[in-house]
Amino acid sequence: MKRTIRIIVLSVLAGIGLSLQIQAQVMKTADLEKYAKQKYGEKWLDAAANLASTLTLDKNQSLTYQQVIECGDKTKDQIYVQLNYWVTSTFKDKQAITLNDKEAGCIIVSSTIDAIADHTGTLNRYVVSITPVIRIDIKEGRIRVTYTVPTYDILKVEDGGWLGVLADDTKSNQRNQNYSSDGKRMKKDNTDRRLYDEQWEIAKHYPFVEKDSQKRTSAKALVMTHAYSNVVMDKIQEAVTKGIVGNEDDDW
Repeated sequence: MKRTIRIIVLSVLAGIGLSLQIQAQVMKTADLEKYAKQKYGEKWLDAAANLASTLTLDKNQSLTYQQVIECGDKTKDQIYVQLNYWVTSTFKDKQAITLNDKEAGCIIVSSTIDAIADHTGTLNRYVVSITPVIRIDIKEGRIRVTYTVPTYDILKVEDGGWLGVLADDTKSNQRNQNYSSDGKRMKKDNTDRRLYDEQWEIAKHYPFVEKDSQKRTSAKALVMTHAYSNVVMDKIQEAVTKGIVGNEDDDW
C-alpha cells in the first residue's frame, strides 16, 4: 500500500513540475535554474546570503537594479526602434507595455514571470512568481535600464509538502487539478481552501531577515530573481548594440 501511495505522489508532483517547465519555456526561462546554479552555486541559502552583501533595496523596500548601457553612435530614434522591436518580440502579453513615449524617450514594461521558483518543504509547497517593472530611458547614444521587483507573489499549498501529500493522496490529486496553466489557482475556484495566493515583501524575508520560517523558499526566490534580472539586462544590451537578429542596419 505504501508503495502505491508513493507512486501516486511522485506522479502528481511530476505533473505539476511539467506544467511549470512548459510555462518557463514559453517565458524563455527554461534554463534559468541551471544558469543560476552555475553562476551562484547550488546551495540556495549560501548563494542568497552572498548576493545580499552586494544588493540594496530602494526607498520602497523593493529590489531594484540599474544599469547605463552605451550604444555607440546610434541616435535616440534608432535606439527607440530597436528597443520596441525587442520588447514586442519578447513580451507576448499585449498589456505588458505600460508606457511607450518616443518623445520623452521612455519605455516601461511590466509582465509576470510565473513560477520563477518552486520549493516543496516538509509541510507546505510554495510557487513563487514575480512581476518586474522594467523602465528604459533613452538618450542619444545610451540608455538607462531600471529593473524593479516589488514583491514575491506566492502560491501556497498548505499540506502540499512531502508529509502532507503522503498523508492524503486523494486530496493531492484534487489539488493538482486546481492549478491553471499559469501556475495560479483558477478563478472562482473554492474547491480546496488550502490553495491561495500571498504576497511577500522582499525586505521581510531571507536573506534581508535572518529569522525567516520560509527562508529556503525566499533564498531560492532571490537567487532566481537576481539571475533573471541579469538575463534581461544582457538581452537589452545585446538588442541595442547588436540588434535582435543581426541584420537591422540601414544597408538594404
